[in-house]
Formats: sequence, structure tokens, C-alpha cells
Amino acid sequence: MVIAIDGPAGAGKSTVARAVAERLGYTYLDSGAMYRCVALLVGEIGGDPAALAEAATIELGERVLLDGRDVTEAIRTPAVSEAASQISADIGVRMALVRKQQELLRDGGDWVAEGRDIGTVVCPDAQVKVFLTASPEVRARRRAEELGLDLEEVLAAQIERDERDERREHSPLVPANDAVPVDTSELDLEGVLGQILTLVVEAREVEA
Repeated sequence: MVIAIDGPAGAGKSTVARAVAERLGYTYLDSGAMYRCVALLVGEIGGDPAALAEAATIELGERVLLDGRDVTEAIRTPAVSEAASQISADIGVRMALVRKQQELLRDGGDWVAEGRDIGTVVCPDAQVKVFLTASPEVRARRRAEELGLDLEEVLAAQIERDERDERREHSPLVPANDAVPVDTSELDLEGVLGQILTLVVEAREVEA
């Protein structure tokens, strides 16, 4: 089974997806980490982002390995986050990384995959599709607290990033037609998990 969790920055995708994977014993696929790895490479060595994305060996797990080196912390800086948002609009980068993601999911097994186009592009046949949302203010506050940054600056950057993600020509940030929206603004983690795990039970019943 594949559980696709999409949504904008700050909606809680990574936290929720990781928790769902742990609760079910599924493998967690953090597609955002892959874009961050490419952004890190562009910042370090320069060159064509699409070519770097194609050539990079990215291993996802408890630690993120880029061409064999641990970049788990390096890809989480605000600068890399911003760069990742920009290079994700590059169609060549998206095509290269979508292929890598699809190869992982095609290998079989049970996955919780999170990102911005999992349910629409990467795995449109996912048995469970969730689109996490939250109010702009809540999302900005979460990221500001996580990164220790000024709330107003985070909110302004987030608005710009949302517009870029929603308007990009290839794989824009939109919910799949059959995705279930879950607003995390007023929910704690257990509340969100409860909704998603209910969807998983329902999907299993359909498959049975």
C-alpha cells in the first residue's frame, strides 16, 4: 500500500508522515529531502540542477545520504529550504527526482510518501491520498518556532513560496481529485493520525 501525503510547507507533512510510517511499520519517503539534496549540491558546486539531480545518489532513511555522505542536518537550513523551493520549479529537476521516487515505490512494499505532488504525479494510484492544510498563520508560526526565525519574515517567505509552488507549470501544488483534505490548524498529532489511520482501514477493507 502507498499512502500519499501532500500539502504546502508548514502543514505538518513530515511529522505526520513519519508518525504514520512508524505506527504502521511502513517505509517513509521524504520527497522534499531529495529536492533539498539537489539544492545543496547546486549551492556547493554549481552547475545544471537537472543534471545534478539525475546523477545524484540519494538514500533516504533515519539519515539522508547524498552520494554516500550524511547531509541530514545540512539540508535543513533556511537557505537550502529556499533554494529547494526555487529549483523544484525546474522541470528537469522534477522529472529526474520523480523518476527516482517512482522507482522506489515500484520496488513494492508499504510506503508513506510525502511531498507536493505524490498523489497527483508520483503515485496517482496510491490507495490513500491525503492533502494536509493549515492556515497561513499557523504554518508560519510552526516554521518560525522550528527554525528560530522572525514570524513576519517566515510568513512573507511562505506566501511567496506558496505562490511559486501553486503557479509552477510542471506539477503545481494542487490536491488530487480523490485526496481527502485534513486541516491540521486545530488538531494535535494524534488527531491527525486518527483521521489518516481511519482512511487506511477503509482502504484495506476495499482491497479485501
